[in-house]
Amino acid sequence: MKTFPLDQIIDEHIGKKGTKERDLFEVRVEIGRLGMKVSELRKAKGLTKKELARLAGVSKAQVKRIESDTVDVKIGTLLKVINELGLKMSFSIDSRN
Repeated sequence: MKTFPLDQIIDEHIGKKGTKERDLFEVRVEIGRLGMKVSELRKAKGLTKKELARLAGVSKAQVKRIESDTVDVKIGTLLKVINELGLKMSFSIDSRN
């Protein structure tokens, strides 16, 4: 059986780096990683979603959306949850040119 590098498969089925489709795919992958990290840290601290939400001053539904890879979470909400877990978040905005 022939094997293929993951980058090649993604290039063929999603799009090459720099394309709109690939950029969106990569954003969704990163958001998925972030949601998994929030879930892992919450559980490591022995907190339920409801407890984390109360401590962060957000709703349980908002914590659930972050952990379930929902793309449309407000940055302010995300920062409240991240800060409550003792994490620091930084952003980088780069020009495509």
